[in-house]
Amino acid sequence: MVRLDLAAVLLAVTAVAGAIANTPSTVPGAYIVEYEEDQDSNELVNNLEGKASLRKDLRFKLFKGASIQFEDTKNAEMMAAEVAAMPKVKAVYPVRRYPVPHHIVHSTGDAVQAVLSKRQEGNDTFSTHLMTQVNKFKDAGITGKGIKIAVIDTGIDYLHPALGGCFGDACLVSYGTDLVGDAFNGANTPTPDPDPLDNCNGHGTHVAGIIAAQANNPYGILGAASDVTLGAYRVFGCTGDVGNDILIAAYNMAYEAGSDIITASIGGPSGWSEDPWAAVVSRIVEEGVPCVVSAGNDGDVGIFYAATAANGRKVTAIASVDNTITATLLSNASYTINDTEEAFGFTAGEPGSWDGVSLPLWAVNFDTTDPANGCEPYPDMTPDLSGKIVLVRRGSCTFVQKVANAVAKGAKYVMFYNNAGGTVAVSASVEGVEGVAMVTAAQGESWIAALKAGSEVVLNMVDPLKAGKFITYANNTASGGFLSDYTSWGPTFEVDVKPQIAAPGGLILSTYPRALGAYAVLSGTSMACPLAAGVYALLMNVRGTKDPKTLENLLSGTAHPNVFRVEGESLPFLAPVPQQGAGLIQAWDAAHATTLLSVSSLSFNDTDNFNPVQNFSISNTGKIAITYKLSHVGAAMVYTFRDGSITPTEFPGDLTGDFASLSFSPSEFTIDAGHRKIVTVTATPPKGVDTKRLPVYSGYIAINGTDGSALSLPYLGVAGSMHSAVVLGADGAKLSRASDDNNTPVPANVTFVLPPPGFANDTSYRNQTEQPKLVTELSMGSALLRVDVVPMSKCTTVAQNASTNMFGTKSIGMPEGMPSFWNARGTLEYRWDGKMADGTYAPPGLYKFSVRALRIFGDAEKASEYDPAETVNFRIKYLPAPSTKLRRERGKDKEEGCEEGKR
Repeated sequence: MVRLDLAAVLLAVTAVAGAIANTPSTVPGAYIVEYEEDQDSNELVNNLEGKASLRKDLRFKLFKGASIQFEDTKNAEMMAAEVAAMPKVKAVYPVRRYPVPHHIVHSTGDAVQAVLSKRQEGNDTFSTHLMTQVNKFKDAGITGKGIKIAVIDTGIDYLHPALGGCFGDACLVSYGTDLVGDAFNGANTPTPDPDPLDNCNGHGTHVAGIIAAQANNPYGILGAASDVTLGAYRVFGCTGDVGNDILIAAYNMAYEAGSDIITASIGGPSGWSEDPWAAVVSRIVEEGVPCVVSAGNDGDVGIFYAATAANGRKVTAIASVDNTITATLLSNASYTINDTEEAFGFTAGEPGSWDGVSLPLWAVNFDTTDPANGCEPYPDMTPDLSGKIVLVRRGSCTFVQKVANAVAKGAKYVMFYNNAGGTVAVSASVEGVEGVAMVTAAQGESWIAALKAGSEVVLNMVDPLKAGKFITYANNTASGGFLSDYTSWGPTFEVDVKPQIAAPGGLILSTYPRALGAYAVLSGTSMACPLAAGVYALLMNVRGTKDPKTLENLLSGTAHPNVFRVEGESLPFLAPVPQQGAGLIQAWDAAHATTLLSVSSLSFNDTDNFNPVQNFSISNTGKIAITYKLSHVGAAMVYTFRDGSITPTEFPGDLTGDFASLSFSPSEFTIDAGHRKIVTVTATPPKGVDTKRLPVYSGYIAINGTDGSALSLPYLGVAGSMHSAVVLGADGAKLSRASDDNNTPVPANVTFVLPPPGFANDTSYRNQTEQPKLVTELSMGSALLRVDVVPMSKCTTVAQNASTNMFGTKSIGMPEGMPSFWNARGTLEYRWDGKMADGTYAPPGLYKFSVRALRIFGDAEKASEYDPAETVNFRIKYLPAPSTKLRRERGKDKEEGCEEGKR
């Protein structure tokens, strides 16, 4: 057994203290109704007698149902339960909201103002294409022609010259629709129209360019499959979120429009393949349409944080690898040293008022290796900086802190120079500062050298919106080709392998809406996913099949796994499968492989569900007999928990070189042309590991043939019991105030004065009331979270209602909105106005919340299968409604005089 001390390597890693895992919010009063058999959605709504309206008719070939909105959101949970009991209703799900995936905008360009243009001519030399062998397809004249790819996103700026310039038949973007409208934010009513133009967000336009940008652009951008036909399904407005009902509609519309591939760089934490949206996408894959979904950008949260719908079974989840080249789109300006003028490029930040600024540079110090440059308050002897541009190295503290220290000495302008390749757009809105920007590390270091030598350096700045743009390239020596730190880790809570494969997603140059600059460099798994979609199209051209399973198996088997790398240091083992899946796709190898595997990965699950002996087949579709030899390459094992912790460790995690043992039967054999062989794999988890810390082991089965073929098959397992993992700690439920964004716990027996029953949304009561907020911290995901309202006083009104014994606790029922299903790990917040799930209101009195989270693989019918937690006691009172004020005042003494005690 090998244990590696990573302390020295990880010393430079900034701890992600308090990395937050938040579950998607729900839309109040909105529900998805799935039918057992088809029915008229308008008739369903009419049967509710005006209580609900139709949000979206969801009757499709693969999903039949509707999304409805109850007008009375206070009684929605009760009415939803009534709908669930109706004939022909299969299930009712709350509408959950998902944001546009977080992505980093490094720099933006402008086609009109472009200088030093670079056009793509001859062979494909685009760096991400070289990384994935996509360049070989263009060089061979294979461009995805005849393949339809639907992009579910923020729409596409199809008027962009690099994206065809038109919408409709014979255009690059030929089909699709806008399901929401510009003003939609996830909480208001969509205003759909047939035009899916992206003119205010940019995410979808960047995605589209990665797939199919045309070569007629000044920056040499080329789509992976430039002759595909794109469909644009806009599901986001200019800002905000989207409900899963709209996502379900978009997927089904894309499927029914005849899309060959559907790609979506959207998602949120889940970890459950049974999540409704994930389940719908899985159905589409089962019908023969590959669906690629970005794995998510929550790598800092650590392992077991798979996102939906990427975590759906048979859905291909795409991880992100950083580009080997850092491209930067810079605004053109000039500087003078000793009366000699030179050009330079910068990336404007926020604020960015640089027009006409011509001032000398002043540096905090001349140390170009100082990570804390500008982090401390400037000394008293610092001159007045109001007539200077302060030059500061990017480093360990925040941009805001660095700018604030400069402003304290009068500065109005701050120029950062990077500590890595390229530049980023700085945001530092500190009162008094008028302009911030960034230049490359090399440019900043040259200015520092001049200042140190006693020269005056004067920057002659221009308005970044009017400045000419040019592009620079630098080798990414820190992280190029390695897994992006932000890429989310699987597996699912039921130990399904996620992600499947990886593609370049960090530092990607692509198209952007014309109104936002026309071109941009972005980072995210959002950028990796569309490249994978383009690769699917190329494979369809070459192999003549569109079968999702075959194509995923090919891409997985031929992918290249890479070593784990953090802060520029490579560790002596492969990155875990839960981070990179099979590894970086190698598209040409996949397109021409004659050795085919029957699966894309293996999961041995955990010790309770251990499946140690599994089979897969190897097919030889070539023209000669091939002898194969199987071997095993272990990847880093990662402990889910630190000693004594019940919460997964944040990135980079606790990694070791403990590997499983694999044996093969047979391990060496010959397969004749046109035949296949079934191989039996027997796994033994790593020995001597701390199973209580839930170690996740993984690695690759290497398959090498005498014809030169070299494939690998990823696997993973858990050397411990998922069921034994604590899902909810004893202190995992606390009570706070609804108005407290910091979720500060309140002491016991605090009284909350609530609005009159039925008046929770009446703003006239806002200043007189305060609702209790239940804050639940799930250390691991839970398929079912229930909350019971437990009376802690002997008031007659309460005792009469407390008639249910729920798992040994006397409960008056669950509050409205509970239970909650398919929950990710992280923080769940619940504000309560006294409303119960059955539509009644809890009587005034003393209560506590009893919270139970079902353990992974748990039996929901058994109390022992839940982790319990409870809040402190708290009292609720209601303000009297105007018509009942006298009656409630008369009952006040009786309510307060009840004997209180612990039950």
